[in-house]
Amino acid sequence: MDNNFTDLAAPGVRALQPYQPGKPVAELEREYGIHDAVKLASNENPYGPSSLAIAAAGQALQDISRYPEGSGYLLTERLAGKHQVSSECITLGNGSNDVLDLVARVFLTPDHEAVYSQYAFAVYPIVVQAAGALPQVAAAHDGSHGPAYGHDLAAMSKLIGSNTRLVFIANPNNPTGTWLNSDELQAFIAGLPGHVMVVVDEAYFEYVDYLQYPDTSGWLERYPNLIVTRTFSKAYGLAGLRVGYSLSHPDVAGLLNRVRQPFNVNQPAQAAALAALDDYAHIEETVRGNHQGRQQLAAGLERLGLSYIESAGNFIAFETARPGMDVYHDLLQEGMIVRPLANYGMPYHLRVTVGLEEENRRFLEALERVLS
Repeated sequence: MDNNFTDLAAPGVRALQPYQPGKPVAELEREYGIHDAVKLASNENPYGPSSLAIAAAGQALQDISRYPEGSGYLLTERLAGKHQVSSECITLGNGSNDVLDLVARVFLTPDHEAVYSQYAFAVYPIVVQAAGALPQVAAAHDGSHGPAYGHDLAAMSKLIGSNTRLVFIANPNNPTGTWLNSDELQAFIAGLPGHVMVVVDEAYFEYVDYLQYPDTSGWLERYPNLIVTRTFSKAYGLAGLRVGYSLSHPDVAGLLNRVRQPFNVNQPAQAAALAALDDYAHIEETVRGNHQGRQQLAAGLERLGLSYIESAGNFIAFETARPGMDVYHDLLQEGMIVRPLANYGMPYHLRVTVGLEEENRRFLEALERVLS
């Protein structure tokens, strides 16, 4: 019997393209027969995790024959204290991507719409389409009245209608690195109708060093329709353990926790995250190193005559003189893995993660060679 399983799939899933992660170092070295490759593609922390987190995860491994605590009680309580909210406001996720999926599953149906910006994080269209909802994509700033490639909140507002249930905002945005200041973001949220939930994705929160950048976790009492997402994958260096969370009104968190899978955050991840929150020195070193590395990359791109988007994160998107995929493949042969942005609608851009000083230097030298 011939089966077309695609016809059996839910309508929203049929046209989905899977998320494409950055190429692993081992795969590149195997394919190209090279050694000592450098991966600057996935916005990972080049300083790695806190030593306290490593020790805590190792200790937790001794008990992995047992299920983790389903509620993540200790981590939830610690996060509640950190943000000065009730523990009932916290939802844990297998990375913040998991929380984004939970939000879409709770609030979207095929009868609803979700609004997000052009060039925004690739997971937003995935979770919206998987839920069968209709995406409404607002054109980004063209540079004439806001930062080029950044969220145009006025354009997003115009797309909000009676069927809108979700708005996604990445601040700072991946892959562009653009960000919204406190006044403009708060005015936008305050103007939303009551039937619209807004997700502010702050995956790169710890890296931002601009005075006008907001900490929206302190806005929950003012805006009960606000959901803030954070992750331990970036500045905390726990990408391989997959742990993130959201902060929201207790009733909203209650809904998210209804669909959250039991034990979605494993025991070593919970233990490592809990320990990482106490290692302030590691975060300070990470942020300081990122700031210096971002300046190093920006200066190198300027020297090469390449324009780039000013970034508040741990990465820089820059324009290439020829199709970005061509430059990407040439860099692979040099042992450098970066991120092509053609799937974001930016075919002449690449995104490079801020690495260690030596990694940044090697990247800039390799880029100069392939461009010449």
